[in-house]
Amino acid sequence: MVVMKMKFPFQKRVKLAQGLWLLSWCATVAGAITFTLGCILKTELRRRAEVMDNTDIHIVPNTLMIVGLASLGINYFASKICQDALDAGRFPRWKSFLKPYFAVSCFFTVLMLLAVIMSYAMKGSLESSLKVGLRNGIRFYKDTDTPGRCFQKQNIDRLQMEFQCCGNNDFRDWFEVQWISNRYLDFNSKEVKDRIKSNVDGRYLVDGVPFSCCNPSSPRPCIQYHLTNNSAHYNYEYQTEELNIYLRGCREALVNYYMGLMNTIGAGVLSVFLLQGSVLVSLRFLQTSMEAVAGKENTEIETEGYLLEKGVKETIMEYLDPVLKFLLLTNQVEEGTPAQGATQATA
Repeated sequence: MVVMKMKFPFQKRVKLAQGLWLLSWCATVAGAITFTLGCILKTELRRRAEVMDNTDIHIVPNTLMIVGLASLGINYFASKICQDALDAGRFPRWKSFLKPYFAVSCFFTVLMLLAVIMSYAMKGSLESSLKVGLRNGIRFYKDTDTPGRCFQKQNIDRLQMEFQCCGNNDFRDWFEVQWISNRYLDFNSKEVKDRIKSNVDGRYLVDGVPFSCCNPSSPRPCIQYHLTNNSAHYNYEYQTEELNIYLRGCREALVNYYMGLMNTIGAGVLSVFLLQGSVLVSLRFLQTSMEAVAGKENTEIETEGYLLEKGVKETIMEYLDPVLKFLLLTNQVEEGTPAQGATQATA
């Protein structure tokens, strides 16, 4: 069953080829933009690699860069095909090339759509990665003398000031770790000794936060120590006072930032996907309408073009059958090789 059959007079074919040539170059520019967006997202993710536990989220920018580069090639060939479509004598040379071309083009176009879906669906993976990464970053904040961790304090401080956040979930995360290095503690001090003895792990825990948690917009000088001790500060009530530190956790701030960035990129790539799909559909109509001209003396006759010669299911199987046969043959060869080796060993 032919899908979406249309009639194409000579003038309509010419206009289709000319319009598609222009559209393919627009899609080429869009492919370059997609690649650039992937590079930007990759760079932004790498900037915060020290507070991410894994790189699963990098599949989004990697996919964008791959489909962006593929789009450049796909649309370059599309423009060449459109030029030759204006000459019925030159178009037949593309006949053997077009079937694999459409298969590869459809694959990368679907991959582009998957990249758009992933840009919206990877929030859970991003959040879990940041949860572990930020927890480790806070835990190693004090290790300024440890190789591999000496820049962790600087990274966390810059992060909290840039994104106006504090801690992983909130500022209370700093209460649960020793974030002041032992080299800056006076172990002859009674207060230090008492705090260390009061903790089963022998850690110096305080109800305070680093300076980078301070909110400069607050009219009151920053209170970063004894946050839960009302008597330590004048006219201060911990439960009711609007604290002059950042209350939002850095995980929430980073998730909002990256998801906002990916959602914006996803919307842009979705428009590129629609443009790319339009190029492939139009090129398919041009191909089928031009094939009817092949071998005819009068090349200005009216022809019919269609999207699919068979149904959707039959067309998919037509492309999948060679792949499945190849995989089956490969599997048989791999199974036969061990068996052959065993026979030789027995002999």
